[in-house]
Amino acid sequence: MTGVEVVLVVGSLFAAGYAIIAAANASQRAALWFALSYLIGMLAPVSDILGPVLGASELGEVLSYSAFLLASLSISASLAIFHRRRPPWAAILAILVYGLGVRAWIWEHERDTAAYGFAYQSAYVLASLLAARTTLAIDRRGPLHLALAAVFVVVSAHFLLKPFAAMTFGSGRTFADYTKTTYAMISQSSSGILLVAAGLLLLLIVAQKAITESQLASETDPLSGLANRRGFDRRAEAALARARRTGLPMAVALFDLDHFKRVNDTFGHATGDAVIAGFAAVLRDTAPGAAITARQGGEEFAMLIEGATAGTAWLAAEGVRIRTALGLGGGGLGGGDLGEGLPAMTVSAGVAQLRPGESLSDLLRRADQATYDAKHAGRDRICLAPDAPPPAAIRLVG
Repeated sequence: MTGVEVVLVVGSLFAAGYAIIAAANASQRAALWFALSYLIGMLAPVSDILGPVLGASELGEVLSYSAFLLASLSISASLAIFHRRRPPWAAILAILVYGLGVRAWIWEHERDTAAYGFAYQSAYVLASLLAARTTLAIDRRGPLHLALAAVFVVVSAHFLLKPFAAMTFGSGRTFADYTKTTYAMISQSSSGILLVAAGLLLLLIVAQKAITESQLASETDPLSGLANRRGFDRRAEAALARARRTGLPMAVALFDLDHFKRVNDTFGHATGDAVIAGFAAVLRDTAPGAAITARQGGEEFAMLIEGATAGTAWLAAEGVRIRTALGLGGGGLGGGDLGEGLPAMTVSAGVAQLRPGESLSDLLRRADQATYDAKHAGRDRICLAPDAPPPAAIRLVG
């Protein structure tokens, strides 16, 4: 199998792979952009094959160069679109115009020279560096994105080395001669290997995003938009591990909407759902930025705060209680139009701080007991687990 055939087979497989992922996952339709990039890139080896056969070598040469340059540039656009970022259209257009202009300028120049080789490859170098820059702009810390950016840098270096190979092995006096040279085989094979490396990493990134979004959907409560119990437990266990490792405090507040059953019985379940969504908006907008918020089920909610003492968590929970009492539908509290016409609501909550060596279930059990105490004491209040300072002391500190 020749280098051209390798590129065709590999490109076809990757294009099909991206198309299959896009077809199987509604949230991954943007993967079709990668399929399109590879389909465009496949025009280059097709032109290499058909140009000399059809006696249209010059046309084949133009198509081959243009298709590969456009495919290289479209990778940057595809990456940005897939990650819901704005593509670097200005840079893409500038490199495309530059590349086509340089190709036209060197058209009649001698092929086996350093000047010709570097001019020919320069646009590809720029396109590869743009892809690396786009990748890093999306994610500078993820291992897959770092590896992909590194591959694009290697690709750019590979294009810079091609002129030396062309001078060493000879690239032919014409495009038809080029397709039969040792240099063509080396160039196409090396490009094919790098195509495989970049394609595999892109496939892994696409698959990882699909898995992450699927996990997020399975861990999100559709009514409130907050994490569900499964999502809360996973994130809370990770927070617990960090707290044990760093020795920093951690506290949790469990909320229970007061007389929620009465809302469903009096106003109907649609209003009850609106109350749940309205309180979730208040909790999301009022909770500290680092808090993990969740709907545990029914009218029960949780807020876990890393680095917080019981006093800090009590103050945060008190803020949620006050805003809930003021109304779920307005006042700039996050409810918006959603809460218009909703019945007045109050919420009770219990707060507990993590003890040394305590498990997550034990921490939640103590907070749940404190919530029960708040209900038993008359509702519309925040109670602390027995081992925490009394609310009066917290008010003085705050």
